[in-house]
Amino acid sequence: MVMQKYLDKAEALIEMLPYIQRLRKKMIVVKYGGSAMMDEELKKNIIKDVVLLKLVGVKLIIVHGGGKEISRWVHKVDMESQFINGLRVTDQDTIEVVEMVLNKINKELVTLVQSLGVKAVGISGKDGGLLQVGKKLSGGKDIGYVGEIRKVDPKILYNLLEKDFLPIVCPIGIDDAFCSYNINADDTASAIAKSVSAEQLVFVTDTKGVFYDKDDPSSIIPKLHIKEAASLIDNGNVNGGMIPKLQNCIDAINHGVSRVHILDGMIPHCLLLEIFMNKGIGTAILMDDEEKVYNGND
Repeated sequence: MVMQKYLDKAEALIEMLPYIQRLRKKMIVVKYGGSAMMDEELKKNIIKDVVLLKLVGVKLIIVHGGGKEISRWVHKVDMESQFINGLRVTDQDTIEVVEMVLNKINKELVTLVQSLGVKAVGISGKDGGLLQVGKKLSGGKDIGYVGEIRKVDPKILYNLLEKDFLPIVCPIGIDDAFCSYNINADDTASAIAKSVSAEQLVFVTDTKGVFYDKDDPSSIIPKLHIKEAASLIDNGNVNGGMIPKLQNCIDAINHGVSRVHILDGMIPHCLLLEIFMNKGIGTAILMDDEEKVYNGND
């Protein structure tokens, strides 16, 4: 029984081999957000996964959110959170809180990565002109300092990666007048993945993946081609926040990203289980002619 446990571990490591071979020196962008950011143990597990990916030769960029923590701090300073069509109304006072909280989260993640022996640098989209934005409207309404990405200049990311740093990006950008804007973290991760021609984009979320039946979490789809993903949106099989997330997936793949993963951050070591295992635990969105499983000949 004890020997079988060790043999199972060896088999798991062998299963990882073609994925490590395929992904070595390739770029993966990980969007980290949702409830998993609020649990310290889950946060440590995510960062351990990231560090392991980095140590086996993957070039990583992390983009993080922080919506739940922002709401907590807005309440803490006796302000009120307002949303229009799911987007936070962000006036001058609110953008100051948003930027403060996101930078706080950013440096906490940098510290956690470095405590595991990997060099990291935290930046915002303002640094090096990384994320240049315009004002985003919600149903034609002005919701303040909420940005829509107009241009990504990834030079600062390439410079950090070349010097063996792991960039950790918080989704704040600037407009032509150098004003700060809050940006949706999913949009940020997708835009960055396209700009650096990432091999993979991973969304660590509050959902197990994409479902055949949006009301049945057990109906998870492990593999989804982009035509099928578009059909799910058109047919109303997905709703709410999954619609823009799937649209980001489709857009990223249409702009050169090989595959996109949506997975549940509440599962310990979700990154390793999805990226390095044949079965995986979330949903992989692929080009129409791609398969999820790699073999030694790929």
